[in-house]
Amino acid sequence: TIMIIDFNDIEETRIKGFKGGQGELLTRNYADEKVRIMKSILRPGASSGPHTHEGNCEIMYILKGELTYHYDEKTEVARAGQVHYCPTTHHHYFENLTAEDVEYLAIVPEHH
Repeated sequence: TIMIIDFNDIEETRIKGFKGGQGELLTRNYADEKVRIMKSILRPGASSGPHTHEGNCEIMYILKGELTYHYDEKTEVARAGQVHYCPTTHHHYFENLTAEDVEYLAIVPEHH
């Protein structure tokens, strides 16, 4: 079992239109049968597509910059050092409305 995950050892993947969104996401992902852990960069003007977390949740810790979240029917901004949490059965999408890359760590337990 791996206990230390070094994202520098994981190949970066470039995704255009993550989950149906706009722009480019750069991501390095670790996954096993219980969790998916993603260290990602969302480019300026990029977004995810709207999605619902069925049977799992998502925790997103902002490392650098700020992300605008559209969570259920609310809009919130999370800045570096803050966490966005999307519980099971809730929906969200996020976008980078700034001129800088946003870096974040996302954890999705029970990601089946």
